[in-house]
Amino acid sequence: MPQGVIIVSYIAATILFILALRGLSHPETARRGNLYGIIGMTLAIAATVMSDRVSSYVLVVLAMAGGGAVGIYVARKVQMTEMPELVAILHSLVGMAAVLIGFANYLDPTAAFEGAAKTVHEVEIYLGILIGAVTFTGSVVAWGKLCGKISGKPVLLPARHWLNLGLLILAVLLGKWFLNVESIGAGMIPLILMTLIAFAFGVHMVMAIGGADMPVVVSMLNSYSGWAASATGFMLSNDLLIVTGALVGSSGAILSYIMCRAMNRHFLSVIAGGFGTEGGAPAAAAGEQGEVHPIDPDETAEFLENAKNVIIVPGYGMAVAQAQHVVAEIVKTLRDKGVNVRFGIHPVAGRMPGHMNVLLAEAKIPYDIVLEMDEINDDFPETDVAIVIGANDIVNPSAMEDPNSPIAGMPVLEVWKADTCIVLKRSMATGYAGVDNPLFFRENTRMLFGDARESLDKVLGHLKQ
Repeated sequence: MPQGVIIVSYIAATILFILALRGLSHPETARRGNLYGIIGMTLAIAATVMSDRVSSYVLVVLAMAGGGAVGIYVARKVQMTEMPELVAILHSLVGMAAVLIGFANYLDPTAAFEGAAKTVHEVEIYLGILIGAVTFTGSVVAWGKLCGKISGKPVLLPARHWLNLGLLILAVLLGKWFLNVESIGAGMIPLILMTLIAFAFGVHMVMAIGGADMPVVVSMLNSYSGWAASATGFMLSNDLLIVTGALVGSSGAILSYIMCRAMNRHFLSVIAGGFGTEGGAPAAAAGEQGEVHPIDPDETAEFLENAKNVIIVPGYGMAVAQAQHVVAEIVKTLRDKGVNVRFGIHPVAGRMPGHMNVLLAEAKIPYDIVLEMDEINDDFPETDVAIVIGANDIVNPSAMEDPNSPIAGMPVLEVWKADTCIVLKRSMATGYAGVDNPLFFRENTRMLFGDARESLDKVLGHLKQ
């Protein structure tokens, strides 16, 4: 394929990727954004495969067939509740790809760089491997925490900040050594040592971050994977990969900033780690905080039937119970009865950004009744019933009322200001951040215990009678 055609194809793919990001910024245009991304990636792959850099189509076809088969299998098998874990592990693959490509590029016998060009090329390799290695191990640890294979409790080593600083200084010194060597064999020593240090840094960085900050970690690793891909583009002199990686890296960084602002957290404090404890620990005894007021599905249905304004706040528990479809049925039934039903979505609800929006879109809930926290928080005092489905930390009044709480200052959905707040939970256990929630003991709070889908099925049955 002529070089001019390849350049035009890359420009077209870049435009399509930008349109994809723009489309994914809103649920109504997300499907179109995905389509733009698919077309852009197809065009980019086709142009790259048809370039004169590819000499063995057999290997390329085998690799694409293998990767495509795995992708199709994963897409069919993975449930929506497992999306955070899937995103984390996919980030790790991008990181490892950057590491392997960096080593392959350094060992390439056909590379012929001299002087300043050689130095620039080696800096690209070094940074690409460094970012890729941190992304790989950090993403693997994040995957382990999200799926429960690794404890959500932060692992805080003594003098951990000094340890991180020491690892960074050591990586810089190894980089200076790497750039000053003459032979490839001698350069492999500092390169391998730096890679091991970067692997260790990625593990330590994410292990020190508690469960409450995991949504930020996911978006942060998304940014890292983008910069790793961009560094790979520099190594391979591929303009499209540079641009695409920069788009992913910058959008991930912006998303991380938005997540931190939504949690009243500073980005550096998240990286420093230590916030949050292991989820699932029992809350304080009821007698110490007040009495719990349990409720059954029939009473819940009566509250909803007599309400004029209802706000539903979904959380990770709704995803685990896969209750979004029965929620959609309840919403339709209530709206047919003239009840004003809306959803309040916290920016970090679930365990990755946008998790709840995806679930509600899957259940075909109208976009116009799904509102962000800032849009709906002021409406709770005029709300008859607020229903919390499997959410915990994002509706915790301690964030506003207890300056000593670990989540003090974090913006939350103020569901306790509604006339009645109904909380659906399996038990009185704490949320993923491991912080007790006094909402459960408020006078106007009713607790509907049990599996969310089963409980809501019974509520729906009563509403339809």
